[in-house]
Amino acid sequence: MTALLPIATDLAAVVVLAYVLYFRRHRRRDLMLSYFALNVGVLAVTMALGSVEVSIGLGMGLFGILSIIRLRSDQITQQEIAYYFTALALGLLAGLQPGPAWVTPALTALMLVVTAVVDSPRVASRTRRHTVTVDRAYGDEPRLVAHLERLLGGRVLRVEVLDLDLVRDTTLVDVRYRAAHAMTTPGTPAEATPVSAPAERVSA
Repeated sequence: MTALLPIATDLAAVVVLAYVLYFRRHRRRDLMLSYFALNVGVLAVTMALGSVEVSIGLGMGLFGILSIIRLRSDQITQQEIAYYFTALALGLLAGLQPGPAWVTPALTALMLVVTAVVDSPRVASRTRRHTVTVDRAYGDEPRLVAHLERLLGGRVLRVEVLDLDLVRDTTLVDVRYRAAHAMTTPGTPAEATPVSAPAERVSA
């Protein structure tokens, strides 16, 4: 009976994390399934390890394997990695069942609140990051910044030249900028505007 509260807390938390916060904002069904599977798997393994005598090294090794398999098998964004490790932490917390009884629900709620707030479309909604291929070789950074601001329609916050090709007359840059207007759809801000988009290739 003492294990029912942490299990129920974890299952409710992973529904909020994977479906309410992640899927409704980012719309990747495959990763939603991964978060559910990872969370429940970690919960089950942690509870199983708690019932037998095993070394700390073995337990940490198992969780290390669980944490890297999915990350090495596909390319995911830093946002999705954050959800990934939150799902892992929720399962681990519920499986360990630290005392007193209020600790697990309190820490679970804390992780969900932090994730919901920081990943909210209202937080830094105008900040963007792109990898841009400009069809001209710019050796002068101020001119490059001015061109990028005209191209992207925002104020460049940081720019890093990744490749300057004088033969093909192109410049490859990693640019962080603040858009003039947040890309939102009235009535569905969470679905229309993720906090930040993954790097993408744009030709000027």
